[in-house]
Amino acid sequence: MPYATAKDGVHLYFEEAGSGTPILFLHEFAADYTNWEPQLRYFSRAHRCIAYSARGYAPSDVPPSPDVYTYQHFYTDALAVLDHLEIEKAHLVGLSMGSYSSLQVALHAPQRLHSMTLAGVGSGSSLEHLDDFRAQCRATAEQFETLGSVEVAKVTREAPGRIPFLVKDPRGHADFYAALARHDARGSANTMRGFQAGRPSIYTLAEAIRKVSTPALIICGDEDDACIAPSLFLKTHLAASGLSFFPKSGHVLNLEEPALFNETVERFIAIVEAGRWHPRDPRSVMT
Repeated sequence: MPYATAKDGVHLYFEEAGSGTPILFLHEFAADYTNWEPQLRYFSRAHRCIAYSARGYAPSDVPPSPDVYTYQHFYTDALAVLDHLEIEKAHLVGLSMGSYSSLQVALHAPQRLHSMTLAGVGSGSSLEHLDDFRAQCRATAEQFETLGSVEVAKVTREAPGRIPFLVKDPRGHADFYAALARHDARGSANTMRGFQAGRPSIYTLAEAIRKVSTPALIICGDEDDACIAPSLFLKTHLAASGLSFFPKSGHVLNLEEPALFNETVERFIAIVEAGRWHPRDPRSVMT
């Protein structure tokens, strides 16, 4: 099986398909590498596509300590996958947790990116409710440890941002959460406790984000309430960003609307590769 090795020795399972300019896909908390299959099948026609499971998500290693599940570990793991494959530069396509990690790569290693797609980004960023969000993450971690993934999946699938997926595609929704129920409970608990409860709010990173020149596409479902304000914030502060809202859509955008997601990202990447995705022209800004 193909594995990359992180800086601390954790093994990260990946799969790849196609050839051309690389695209690295980074999954959300409730997913793993398999949930990018509609994108690997589509984009591998013209690109080298790589999807990997984050630490804590089998068949990647599941370290026992939550201390090695920080957001720094997650974004440097993405770089470790690129290093293992001897990829100098790639397009990064992330969803939720994967979007946060993609943004961190842009903040700390911008030379490794052609572009970044930030889908469903920023839940839990509200400074007003940050303590409550972190407490909920810690409580969910305890539920994974005491009740197991099967029971937690029953609750997660009913979260408000995930209902639009259920409404429009009950079969896809059921398959997605059946997969979540099979996740390693310890890995999910550690990710909740280390990454989700420990990451800085994107609102505290405004100064650093304003310095990022990486071409960025922000995608948000218009019924993913927790991500709407953060998406608008990133549009305001990322100089070379565009923002797309998917109508009647929630959080799981790449599976909920795979055709629209693929078309939108493909157009963005094509414009970037043509050298035509520029920072916003100051003349278009109202003063």
